[in-house]
Amino acid sequence: MRVLVVPFPWKTHLYNLVPLAWSLRTAGHEVRVAGWPDLLDAVAGAGLTGLGVGPGETPTVRRQRDRRQTSDRAAAARRAPRQGLEPLFDLRPDRARLSWEQACGVFDDLVLPQARRSNDPMMEDLVAVARAWRPDLVLWGAKAFAGAVAAAAVGAAHARVLYSVDVYTRLREDFLHAKARQPPHRRADAMRDWLAGWAARYGVEFCEDLVNGQFTIAPFPEAFRPDARPTTLPVQFVPYNGPAVVPGWLAGPPRVPRVLMTFGDVADDGPVRLPLPLERVREILGSVAGLEMELVLALPPDARRALGEVPGNTRLVESVPLSEVLPTCSAVVHHGGTWSFGCALRHGVPQLLIGRAFDAPLKSGCLDRAGAGMAMTPAQADGPAVRAALVRLLGDAALRANARRLGEEVLAMPAPNDLAHTLREVVAAHRGGAALAPR
Repeated sequence: MRVLVVPFPWKTHLYNLVPLAWSLRTAGHEVRVAGWPDLLDAVAGAGLTGLGVGPGETPTVRRQRDRRQTSDRAAAARRAPRQGLEPLFDLRPDRARLSWEQACGVFDDLVLPQARRSNDPMMEDLVAVARAWRPDLVLWGAKAFAGAVAAAAVGAAHARVLYSVDVYTRLREDFLHAKARQPPHRRADAMRDWLAGWAARYGVEFCEDLVNGQFTIAPFPEAFRPDARPTTLPVQFVPYNGPAVVPGWLAGPPRVPRVLMTFGDVADDGPVRLPLPLERVREILGSVAGLEMELVLALPPDARRALGEVPGNTRLVESVPLSEVLPTCSAVVHHGGTWSFGCALRHGVPQLLIGRAFDAPLKSGCLDRAGAGMAMTPAQADGPAVRAALVRLLGDAALRANARRLGEEVLAMPAPNDLAHTLREVVAAHRGGAALAPR
């Protein structure tokens, strides 16, 4: 079977796809990764075969271009609080839905502009690659919609691979629910118009599969899949962080409870945007200085230099492989990023989310529902609040037991190797008996 992997054009999104890509390769399938040229070094570094599609830009150049192209309206939408979007993050089965105006605003001001900037430049190249190679299956990272269009253009099965809790399916369903209740002249659907325009170039009619995939591969346990769908295939979250060296201080067990505090890394070769000002970080370190613990604080070099001297129970590092440090930790404080969140789940570590990401409220709600963590906004995260949260994370036996239970649930999910075998059967069913490329 031939499998074309299409990541959203950021290294962290590529890393999310590496374990499954390697599982397919070791199962005997042909695998190629098609991505923006600036991803190809990372693809090769992971031992995979890469194909360049789209512009040859570096992440820094792309960020500068994106800032120039971002409208004032979209920039304001990113900065605006999530007022009115509470239904999107509500876990109750009878939750209210977003209104038409709310759903349109999120799609038109946030989702679609980013999708166009990231997908339009690689669409034609990607379809040409698919037509030349004829994959049986296209695995596209969430938001890499060009993968769905390319798959449809060549009749390949295709799946969306999530990197987080599936907030985008909820958003689309709320949009369609509200759209059906509008008079015909008000049923504008910019997402559909964009994808339908591309699909028509290649003789394909629009269908919702272009938005959410023929099926979805989801990396988190059931509690973190609030809208279960029969077309969802669960898979274990297996971290891949790129090349890493285990530091010497991790060689033995910690003498006191270890806590990791991390606010992201530099996997995408750009500056880390800390959710808290350094003055607040200093305040937090002062507040927790008296706790019997080893606080491992990961910060980029410029922030470490600016932070200055730290308390005796704090170890200041630039970066650390999460899959190595988290098994030694009793708690973790992070910004809600995919790798911190997923690794903590896998290793059964209680979490404190100080979130800024769009999906942070949904992650926080799932953690709270499972009784395995806590959350606060950056504005709430002062010294006393973080100290109180850490005291609870380290001392609440029920919370710690729930975190361990979630870790057991993750490990009980199908591993990528198991899913690799399942995918051949799923692809054969979706292709209606069409012959697959030899293994």
